[in-house]
Formats: sequence, structure tokens, C-alpha cells
Amino acid sequence: MGRIKTLQIKRVTARIMESHRDKFTEDFEKNREILNGLIITQSKKLKNIIAGYITRLKKKSSDNLIL
Repeated sequence: MGRIKTLQIKRVTARIMESHRDKFTEDFEKNREILNGLIITQSKKLKNIIAGYITRLKKKSSDNLIL
């Protein structure tokens, strides 16, 4: 079982995905680099959690397209 994402993470990710959905891919490393240019936060852990959640959402949306 995975970790449960807080409401703050979900809100921030939703705002980022609304305006920059096409920039992100299914690769965590690329998403983390893209995220570095989009948001400013002092917490590396917070950035990684957001990048991971974006990656998960992108993978989930591409799986739905195949079915």
C-alpha cells in the first residue's frame, strides 16, 4: 500500500496540472526537473512528493486511454 497524499499536495498538483499538463511525462526525473522551474519551495521532499504524484496521475491517465 502506498502513502496517502495530503489535501495540500492534491490541491497544489491540481493547480499545476491545470495550466501545465502537457509539459509533464510519465518519467519522475523529468517531472522533477520541470517542477523546479515552475514552483519555488524550500523543501526538496515536498517537490519530490508533488513530482511523484504528477507522475502517478500521468501514468494513470495513459492507462485509461489504452483500455
